Amino acid sequence: MKARLTTRRQISVTFSVATAIALSLWGNPTLAGDPFRKTNPENIGEKTEAAFEAIFRQGNYKEAKNYLIEVDNTEEANEPLAHAMRASIAYTEKDWETLKTYASKTIETAERLKDQNPVRGNLYVAVGHFLEGAYIYTQQQDPVSALTKLQQVFQYLDAAEASAPDDPELNLIKGYLDLILSVNLPFSSPEQAIARFEKYASPDYLVDRGIAVAYRDLKEYDRALQFAEKALETAPENPELQYLKGQILRKQGKQNKDLGLMKQAFSYFDRALTKEAQLPEAVLIAVRHERKVLEKEMNEFQADRS
Repeated sequence: MKARLTTRRQISVTFSVATAIALSLWGNPTLAGDPFRKTNPENIGEKTEAAFEAIFRQGNYKEAKNYLIEVDNTEEANEPLAHAMRASIAYTEKDWETLKTYASKTIETAERLKDQNPVRGNLYVAVGHFLEGAYIYTQQQDPVSALTKLQQVFQYLDAAEASAPDDPELNLIKGYLDLILSVNLPFSSPEQAIARFEKYASPDYLVDRGIAVAYRDLKEYDRALQFAEKALETAPENPELQYLKGQILRKQGKQNKDLGLMKQAFSYFDRALTKEAQLPEAVLIAVRHERKVLEKEMNEFQADRS
């Protein structure tokens, strides 16, 4: 049961990143609303871009959801990234019917995009199938059908990569997918994600976030902390990044038996929780749980030293 909850949390957090990971350097946005590309931007749309910024720069899911609800009544209703983000937020809220609806819309709009833009079209068909697989796994308890969906994900990702292997949007999403697989399947590793992030992906702060997670999973905590801090330089108020830095500091503190690092971790968990009004309950549960466990670890550490 614990393993299943961990897997679901990983899918939830990663898909709030990986589905929306059509990212960009927000300090220098393009006129077309493309958050991924500095040159030859795609016309992704202003509301979709604003929703992405709300999630990934500010960590504000509720504001992002408001933007995405507005998308349905605009030309951006043809943008699969918008529907992928809407489905992802629904997953964190356990709104299963909305997840199902917008996973299907992701596939439908991506299929229409494939002829004019095979990279993004195939990419978001893959994302849509992954989201449908998450629905099947959680609601139908059907691992065989979920595995079939995963096979379709790989099929369409391969088609997207054949069209443009160095596309930053594709490589960002594939990098985060590599992170999911490295935790749950034996044929993938965090090193694969790091290589993909460093070579092609964009924007920098989400690349840095992904690399921090990869080094955390590799238990290379000094390097993980370095990249988490780089990500926070660009998005200093993002509570999920504050939580990530707290996680890494906690692991460093336990590894080095350093109460000072543990206290720093505790302060970052508290800082993340000051933004609880904008975070999904699934994320809040994770932060509160880890904060409680850390408090117990600090008390035990102090008792052992006294």
